[in-house]
Amino acid sequence: MGSVAVIVRVMPESPDVNLEQLKKALKQKLPGIQEIREEPIGYGLKALKLVAVVNDSGGETDAVERTLSGVAGVERAEIVEVTLT
Repeated sequence: MGSVAVIVRVMPESPDVNLEQLKKALKQKLPGIQEIREEPIGYGLKALKLVAVVNDSGGETDAVERTLSGVAGVERAEIVEVTLT
């Protein structure tokens, strides 16, 4: 089995969420995160776009989505792309 890079868009609950604290919380919850970038959405709201490397075994990508959605301050996390590493 190999690894895949999962690109995930994380939407904060509101523009008032501290993105630096949210980034730290996401990295603690999912150690496979390699990179996090801020992406402007509109009206002051910014999404976080992150890249995480995980095993390509069945269900791993769904687990990433569930794990990140459970972090305080996250409205939702959605997988944008999955690619081989």
